[in-house]
Parts: sequence; structure tokens; C-alpha cells
Amino acid sequence: MRMRRFPTLVDTRVIRPSEAALSLGLVTELELLRLKAIARWYARGLPPDLSWEDLLQEALTRVLVGSRRAAVGVTAVAFLAGVMRSLRSEHWRRIEKGARPRRATADRPRAERASPEVIDWASGPERALLAQDELNAIRRLFAKDPAASIILSGLERGLTAVQIRLAAAMTETEYASARKRMRRLLLREGLTCTPR
Repeated sequence: MRMRRFPTLVDTRVIRPSEAALSLGLVTELELLRLKAIARWYARGLPPDLSWEDLLQEALTRVLVGSRRAAVGVTAVAFLAGVMRSLRSEHWRRIEKGARPRRATADRPRAERASPEVIDWASGPERALLAQDELNAIRRLFAKDPAASIILSGLERGLTAVQIRLAAAMTETEYASARKRMRRLLLREGLTCTPR
């Protein structure tokens, strides 16, 4: 008599933390989109081996495994943004700790002992060209929407929402409406929360 084979009990598919967070309802697709933008912001200036996606996935992993817990009343976006900020700071602390000399010796000048190592994490020309192409595509996408174009140029200059509204003489409602149109268009054009 032959023994029956049992089906495999282990699911071998790899599920990313962002997919798990969406499935569990920890974040919505729109919240995940916001978190992606925040992760891109926090990843600026980090070494090339640490991408914005690494920051986001690590933050979500820490929430999923329970090593980070949100306080009552804190939104998911605000909490996860704080976790990403903390991960970024933790990364810089590790780099600074590794760059410092172990012990200050008396035979070296004080100025030499105190000067930190300067690390240049600037992207190469290929990454700069790709980023410029993406920015140009986004500008073309919003070329027919004057309010969105104003918001984009303000964001490029590093202005806050209040500064953009004041410079463009927009009301809060006009600004919020333009941002909603921008989000919808970006989602429609393929900036989604699912991996490609």
C-alpha cells in the first residue's frame, strides 16, 4: 500500500512588508503612497547602498514584528515616518561611530583629532540623469494644471505648504484640491503601491 503525499504546509512565496501591511489593513494604499514619498525624502543623502525602499520596508518590518508600537492617537503615517527618521539617524550614528578614531593620541594635533571624516554620497551621472528625466515627466504630467505646476515648483525649491500657498495666493481649499488632483493623476499614471 502506497502512502498518500501530504500537501506542502509551507508557503514559499516572499511577501514584502508593504504588501503585508496593506493586507493586514495597517495602512491604506494612499497612506503607503505618502510613506513612499516620506521615505524618499529621508533617504536623500544616505549612501547608495541604502535606498528609500529599504527604509520603508525596515520600518514596516519593525511594526509587523512588534519591535515598534504606535502610541494611541498617532496616525500610521506619522508613526511610520518617525520610525524611518529614527532608522536614518541610527544609520548615521553607526557611520559616525565607525569614522571616528578609536582613541585620541597626544602626539596628534587637536584640530586633526576633532575633524570628522567627510563622506561624499553624491549620486553618479546616470542617477542624476534618470532623476532629471523623472522630474521632467512629472512636470509634463501637470503642465495643463497651473495650481499643480505652482505647487511642484514650490516643492522643488523646498518650500513648505504654507509658503507655497502664500506665494501663490491660494486658499487652503484650493491648495488641498490641487494636491488631491495631483495624487489621483499620479495613481492613474501608474504610481501605485504594488511592486512592478
